[in-house]
Amino acid sequence: MKIAFIGFGEAARAFSDTLSRTADVDILATYDVRQDESVASAATGRGLRFEPDVGRAIAGADWIFSAVTADRSLDAVQSALDHLVPGQLLIDINSVSPGRKRRSAELVTGCGAAYLDMAVMAPVHPRGHATPVLLAGATADESRGTFEHLGFAFEVIGVDAGTATAIKMVRSMFVKGLEALTVETLLAAATAGCFDRVLDSLAATYPGLGWPDNARYMFERTLHHGLRRAAEMRESAITYDELGYVGALADRIADVQERMGRVPATDLPAGPLEAAVARIATLRHATTHD
Repeated sequence: MKIAFIGFGEAARAFSDTLSRTADVDILATYDVRQDESVASAATGRGLRFEPDVGRAIAGADWIFSAVTADRSLDAVQSALDHLVPGQLLIDINSVSPGRKRRSAELVTGCGAAYLDMAVMAPVHPRGHATPVLLAGATADESRGTFEHLGFAFEVIGVDAGTATAIKMVRSMFVKGLEALTVETLLAAATAGCFDRVLDSLAATYPGLGWPDNARYMFERTLHHGLRRAAEMRESAITYDELGYVGALADRIADVQERMGRVPATDLPAGPLEAAVARIATLRHATTHD
């Protein structure tokens, strides 16, 4: 099995790391719109060719993983159309709306290649390609044996592209929304001078959430991944609008995730939780008002 990647960020690197240790897999190359030294080093350090264009990266590959930011998923598909050939399978792992994946599927199958909607349902570290995923597409059933052989933890949802990502996009409103609610509430509490009272009240009302450890986790996720999560939530908003519900709620969650992602920190500072949150509040205000 010869594999190539379009996009070489966190998910692609995690998949590459574990797939490269799997028998019968040859990871050939990657293309990333970020043609810089950090991405090039990440690719070549793993033994991949880092190509300057999509065509050279995917030539000769059996499977092509599209793993870009949500806002660039359709661009990634369109950049490959002139180079895809029958027999190749493009696996779209991007967190985008069902409508976006249906459109991508139409474009890919229109040029003779196959398309698979893959929804990654948990953090990609430390399991890499063995992270639980959902699959949907015309070739999902016939690909079962290969996915099993390569060690994927997967469930086939159906034959229609978009049905796997629909599950993730609907679920994401809750998961990323809970993160946004947690960090925004505690930031406001620290700013208002009522941090202990608010935290104690939340812990008493919702003890199953695991306070205060879950608060630290929520801050780490939004600080480290906020920009990517914001792009995903914009797609979740489109999904909810398509379904006739309030997509604007997901857009507001995206606003929080984006603001957290722009804070110049990737985790809470060490020390007492209230002081750490207060420090992030100061950085957030400074970043927002720059």
